[in-house]
Amino acid sequence: MACCSVFRALFLLLTLSDSFVQIFSIGMGINYGQIANNLPSPSRVAILLGSLNISRVKLYDADPNVLLAFSNSNVDFIVGLGNEYLQSMADPIKAQIWLEEHLLPHLPQTKINCILVGNEVFSSNDSQLFPYLLPAMQTVNRVLVNLELDKQVTVTTAHSLTILGNSYPPSAGTFRQDLAQYIQPLLKFHSEINSPFLINAYPYFAYKDNPDQVSLEYVLFQPNQGMIDPNTNLHYDNMLYAQIDAVYSAMKAMGHTDIEVKVSETGWPSKGDANEAGATPQNAGLYNGNLLQRIAERQGTPAKPSTPIDVHVFALFNENLKPGPASERNYGLYYPDGTPVYNIGLQGYLPVFISASDKNALSIFSSLVFLIACFICA
Repeated sequence: MACCSVFRALFLLLTLSDSFVQIFSIGMGINYGQIANNLPSPSRVAILLGSLNISRVKLYDADPNVLLAFSNSNVDFIVGLGNEYLQSMADPIKAQIWLEEHLLPHLPQTKINCILVGNEVFSSNDSQLFPYLLPAMQTVNRVLVNLELDKQVTVTTAHSLTILGNSYPPSAGTFRQDLAQYIQPLLKFHSEINSPFLINAYPYFAYKDNPDQVSLEYVLFQPNQGMIDPNTNLHYDNMLYAQIDAVYSAMKAMGHTDIEVKVSETGWPSKGDANEAGATPQNAGLYNGNLLQRIAERQGTPAKPSTPIDVHVFALFNENLKPGPASERNYGLYYPDGTPVYNIGLQGYLPVFISASDKNALSIFSSLVFLIACFICA
């Protein structure tokens, strides 16, 4: 029996060598952006995320190569339906075609639980898109209902915090008046289908724009005096929680206390241009490392202490083709070769490329080892 156990262990090691990893459970989601020409294949990324025990991934599209690579995995996906589709999605036929092409081929083998209809629409320069957002979301949801998928796949969108007219103190948070006509019915829709309100929240931006006024410790979750909300006497020791609660207050001002706020993006760049204060590996490591600790502790915000923060960190990789300042290309936790940009304790593993012929050879060799083991143990 001892030799049989040894050979079985050897067999398992050989067949699973691509994914032999140290697991480190972190309970966060990750944004998997792909605006780059040097990223590893989705199949290798699937192994990396498995090694990190990350089970929630947000895409900015519905890339079939990614969704196929994660077939039969335990990863829950948010897929994106880009702003360029908003006008056409008001048409139920076009919405159904999109779902049939981008969603249905991957269900149920790949777990897709959310469709992100548009991204930061109210912060775009194209205000003509504003009236199309809600109809697009409603139509996509109706098609999901017709397909009997609405209990499995929810519909939402993501917002920049520029939708807030006021965010300080958190209890006085309000939406911009010019957006009220769009946000009020949008909140009603969220309430009706019980879908979350997603925000892209970056304390980094506040620090970068006013490094002399904003406490670095406050935005990095470091020990600091924090601030007291004069209306509620709640104490805030970090800006992200204050931003989340400001959104809750803004929704409450519009009559809604029944919608959960989730953070679809947050992060800190490890590198920036000369005028981008604070963009360093040390600060990025502190921000994301301290945030992961808060997530692990299942903390809630001061206004919602019993609701653990729900976060998708931005981003998995540095993306070398992103336009804009240098910081835009340096938000990744990892370089494309699988090397951590900084150490925050994540024990990940990105396998080297293995060709199809090598995989076949390994499979044959593993099978031979198994047969030999069975013969010896017989």
